[in-house]
Amino acid sequence: MRKGDFFSEFLKQGKNVGSITPSSKYLVKKMMDPIDFSDVKCIVEFGSGTGIITLELLNKMPADAILLAFEINMEFCEMLQKIEDPRIRIIADTAENLENYLTQNNIKKVDYIVSSLPFTMIPNGIVKNILRVVTKVLKPEGAFIQYQYSLNAYKKLRDTFKNVDLTFTPMNIPPAFIFTCTNSLQLQKA
Repeated sequence: MRKGDFFSEFLKQGKNVGSITPSSKYLVKKMMDPIDFSDVKCIVEFGSGTGIITLELLNKMPADAILLAFEINMEFCEMLQKIEDPRIRIIADTAENLENYLTQNNIKKVDYIVSSLPFTMIPNGIVKNILRVVTKVLKPEGAFIQYQYSLNAYKKLRDTFKNVDLTFTPMNIPPAFIFTCTNSLQLQKA
């Protein structure tokens, strides 16, 4: 998808598209950095968009892993359907319903959840439901990795997780904050 097409989708469905451009390679790298791909069985992606992060996850995941890619924008879902990889499941549904899809795919717990959801544009009740589901299905040593364009979600994430590691990349339009959220003391940075 060209950047102009992405901008067009933002104008048509601003509340469901959190940015005017796709993620930069610098943001994608920052999102991948906390993930130990060596023994991953299941990764979930919220807000897969045009597949920039999706493709990098698939590139790094083991051959026997599964990726559940959630996207509610139908135009983006059509683009994601063109990815030819047996490990991906495109899900045109809200992240609140993650547990249903884990059950359908016989998955008990998730290694990592990577999220591009625009929390500042989503009603608080829905964000709260999503975070509740995330903490319920995430492995104890797993991580929820979320990027945002402001620090507005920081308190919600701190209230939900024991550890929230914050990084930043100015090399994105707009610049982005990356939150790596865990409930394991082992993953806490020194």
